[in-house]
Amino acid sequence: MVTETGLRENAVADIAPLLIIGGGVGGYVAAVKAAQLGAQVTLVEQDRLGGTCLNRGCIPTKALLKSAELVDSLGKAHSMGVMVDGFKIDFARMMARKNQVVTRLVKGVEYLMSSNKIRVIKGKARFLADKKVEVTRADGLPETLFPGKVIIATGSEPAPLPVPGADGSRVVTSDEALDLKEVPPSLLIIGGGAIGVEFASIFSSLGSKVTLVEMMPRLLPVMDEEIVGVLEKALVKKGIKCITGARIISISDGENQDDKLVRLSKDGQEQSITSALVLIAAGRKPYTAGLGLENTNVKVERGKILVNGKMETNIPGVYAVGDVTGGILLAHVAAAQGMVAAVNALGGSQEADLRFVPGCIYTSPEVAGVGLTEKEAKEQGKKVKVGKFPYNANGKAIAMGEQEGMVKLVCDEEFGEILGAHLVGPRATDLIAELTLAMQAELTAAEIAHTIHAHPTLAEAIMEAAHTVVGKAIHI
Repeated sequence: MVTETGLRENAVADIAPLLIIGGGVGGYVAAVKAAQLGAQVTLVEQDRLGGTCLNRGCIPTKALLKSAELVDSLGKAHSMGVMVDGFKIDFARMMARKNQVVTRLVKGVEYLMSSNKIRVIKGKARFLADKKVEVTRADGLPETLFPGKVIIATGSEPAPLPVPGADGSRVVTSDEALDLKEVPPSLLIIGGGAIGVEFASIFSSLGSKVTLVEMMPRLLPVMDEEIVGVLEKALVKKGIKCITGARIISISDGENQDDKLVRLSKDGQEQSITSALVLIAAGRKPYTAGLGLENTNVKVERGKILVNGKMETNIPGVYAVGDVTGGILLAHVAAAQGMVAAVNALGGSQEADLRFVPGCIYTSPEVAGVGLTEKEAKEQGKKVKVGKFPYNANGKAIAMGEQEGMVKLVCDEEFGEILGAHLVGPRATDLIAELTLAMQAELTAAEIAHTIHAHPTLAEAIMEAAHTVVGKAIHI
């Protein structure tokens, strides 16, 4: 009998032990999947389980964003008939709660390892050969492993900014920003991608005067341009200064010893901005430091471990997943790839399907998208029909007092196939799941339009946008 993974029952019995290097989302998910299939699994992690996502990325930032959202809600509570006077921000308590959330989830991953009988070694792994790995354990003792199969899941790290002064005092990465002791009076963020705009949203709500600098012509360059335009207006309204199409020249100490002076060039003109703190959020790069790949025949290109759709490297039995492969640097992609690698390492034959990967930005309002943007679809020569529905015509959004934004569907004009879906507004990062599933299942705009959606819900905006593709929306 063949299981849903493609493996025959009891097929794992003769598989040699599996070693997973890296306990982030890609690594620990792969470990659990392999253990569920009956494999003997060892996982090596030099820091805390959960990797960047749980410890320094997805989870801690979302905890802080929730606190920031609450601050914003209190600021406008009077419009809903709730008078709140004299509230104050306790940043230390806010950071403590963030740490509690992280610790709880890390302990959850530790429990998963234990309950699935996965051996976890805290230490640093280093290849001595293709399938010979030395682990320097936390107690200082070395241990040499000879695994039958290996999955590399070492993740990524903040990319350095190649400008003078980028490594100076009061210049931090996104990792270090999560350990600040106080809210800076002013903050200049270099990088207008997901990390940059989320930190801008957090610290602006907490009282920082925020300047956001992006080298590309607009913020969030991979997202739909019209959707990003709505977000940028909301950020500016919030008091965030957005400078796009600008290149950083240097970072130095300001006249005031507590300030940094950032020189940048925009439209051929130089300008200087003074800020108490500079946050570099200009992307991430694969993390392979000290991994010993030079002792193997694993192919690496510009720091990325090369893999095929089965997550196989060029060395049989050696796999790589997540950020270290340099593809789409998202936790949910790493998790999906981890499960594929685990199945294949145990004799299966699956490929990671990355056709429909949702991207989510947890600002206020939220942004989410999947598939082609309107511009991308037209550049590919497709005849498109775009359907939109604004949140200010959605009853639930109006009742919530969060009516800024829209749902936008990019569809094939003839058949109604959904080529892309993009949202900006409340709970966009949750609503995108319906549209991702619809695209994965090859549903049309008509099938969404004719699906009964509960009332009143934000999801009705998706149904109404679909109606605008096949005819006309009801509530606008």
